[in-house]
Amino acid sequence: MPYGRKIERRELKGGELNTKTMNITSTDLRYPIGHFEARPFSTRQKEEWLNDIKFLPQLLENAVVNLDEAQLQTPYREGGWTVQQVVHHVADSHMNAYCRFKLGLTEDNPTIRPYDQAAWAQLSDTAKIPINISLTLLYALHTRWYSLISDLELKDWERTVFHPEHQKEMTLWYVLCMYAWHGKHHVAHITGLRERNKW
Repeated sequence: MPYGRKIERRELKGGELNTKTMNITSTDLRYPIGHFEARPFSTRQKEEWLNDIKFLPQLLENAVVNLDEAQLQTPYREGGWTVQQVVHHVADSHMNAYCRFKLGLTEDNPTIRPYDQAAWAQLSDTAKIPINISLTLLYALHTRWYSLISDLELKDWERTVFHPEHQKEMTLWYVLCMYAWHGKHHVAHITGLRERNKW
């Protein structure tokens, strides 16, 4: 691979990651770990979700290790994105999430900007750029993201952003919950495909 990281399987070190939620819990290939469900604040839940943010790049990298070009161009389900599109989407989505946290921490209930994720997945960079570029980006991004939110106080988690597409205020706690789920959701798309195809 000419750019960025060489993809190698690595062991997770430091902290604890709840891998139980990575199990396939649904027969619906769109939602292999189930639909997103918000949960109330607790210190234990916070630590679990912070670890999900911290370790997501490594989980995603492990999910795609040793896949060849044909496998990367395979949709994870009929009519779904290819593995390559999924990896680039996670980078796109989590860049937006990081900015949403920054806005939420520095402005009073700011309106966050929606984007057309399906259209982004069809752009030329998604087709042309190797996935290790997005993996490299995610390692850097999640290092900063985790640093930003790892020591927030309860009052910070209660700060809000406004999502115009859904016409609702969302606490930063809710946003953390959503993106902790989102990363594992897409990792499971890839690992589920590998299991079904015996890759």
